[in-house]
Amino acid sequence: MQSIFGTDGIRGRFNKEITYSLAYKVGFALGSNLKNDNPILIGRDTRLSGDILLQAITKGINESGKKFINLGICPTPAIPFLIKHEKFSSGIMISASHNPPEYNGIKIFDHKGQKITKNFENKIQKLIEDSNLNISIPIKEISIKNNEELMDLYIQSLIQTMGGENLRGMKIILDTCYGSATTCAKKIFLNLGADVRVINNSKNGLKINMNCGSTYLEPLKQALKESPADMAFSFDGDADRVIGLDSKGNVLDGDHILFLWGRELMEQKILTNNLLISTQMANLGFEKAWNKIGGILYRTEVGDKYVHNAIREKKAVLGGEQSGHILSKINNFSGDGILTALQISKYCKKKNITLNDWLKSSFHPFPQKLTNIKLDFNINKINPKTKILIDKTIENFQAIYSDNCRIYIRPSGTEPIIRVLVEANNQKKVSSLSNEIANKLFLEINRIIN
Repeated sequence: MQSIFGTDGIRGRFNKEITYSLAYKVGFALGSNLKNDNPILIGRDTRLSGDILLQAITKGINESGKKFINLGICPTPAIPFLIKHEKFSSGIMISASHNPPEYNGIKIFDHKGQKITKNFENKIQKLIEDSNLNISIPIKEISIKNNEELMDLYIQSLIQTMGGENLRGMKIILDTCYGSATTCAKKIFLNLGADVRVINNSKNGLKINMNCGSTYLEPLKQALKESPADMAFSFDGDADRVIGLDSKGNVLDGDHILFLWGRELMEQKILTNNLLISTQMANLGFEKAWNKIGGILYRTEVGDKYVHNAIREKKAVLGGEQSGHILSKINNFSGDGILTALQISKYCKKKNITLNDWLKSSFHPFPQKLTNIKLDFNINKINPKTKILIDKTIENFQAIYSDNCRIYIRPSGTEPIIRVLVEANNQKKVSSLSNEIANKLFLEINRIIN
């Protein structure tokens, strides 16, 4: 059986890759593998399938002899924070993050609030493989109560990261993406005194990540035109990512956040070895600018667990992804879009500077183009010999590199897509090279398959 775990837990389309039966087995396998009898904490985003998967997981947990507490709709980072704070045995977040509504996923955290290890994934996988049960969706749903007191603890923890700083006098727009951030983002910014306007703020699982949120900034840019503000922030479906806009609509992505935040920590002399951790997707302009001011950028494979592992291994205090998934020491390296937005706002207030001016002091990104090659098959499910040939082909294309040009190619962890990233100091070169590589790679892969 192919591993059910990808780069960030289990993910797929509901009722196809992610079924009620699989969710039940995950709940049962998790409960069966835990030696700690403390309850398991569970949360979810707004997707309609979330409630059905919650029913399945909790039934499996009960069958394993363990107990659970339901947090309800919440940001993903609330789960690891509360696991540590309240000493839960582990936690589960039901979410497909930035993916469309038809997708869902299961992220599992250990008793320390960290994503489970590969070894633990294998234990869960084995129990699932050994089970020949096929559980169908019950006709009658069980009512599962939410724990609102725990959610308040998480909200207060975010407010406390401001160190007593408020956001009075700041106009801020938030796009909560019809997802997890709808539960608390507005409340937190209002509590801190900001003048807040919020768009896409209803808990709507049919609209989550659809033409909104951190992967689609047009609604936020339009809101900024209609109602000028100092800054704006857009979250993804489970609020572990954020992308910002300054007052002019310029984009503050994860690379800029790391550069600006990292430079502040460097000046405070609390950035270990002037080191930032990012991924192969980080802009080459970011790397060159960071090196120029005495910093070191260490790149990992794409995925927050790889960033997290490198942070731990190298004792770094800040890392993240261009997508806006930022890991900092403040909350034990759990990606939290709301926390990141608060820290950016706080720095602007303390420095008495606009985000527009602060962003001007950041690096100049190299032109970049990301091309998706759609496949008729899942590259992770083909036979090993064919997979090796495709991997070798990708390596050959990726070897085209010079000081001012970089190519990075990777299969998507959740969709039948190969992503081709090309960046260079010349836009024409980026466009021509992107088209050339995408076309040649598509033909070569089809030749191997057929």
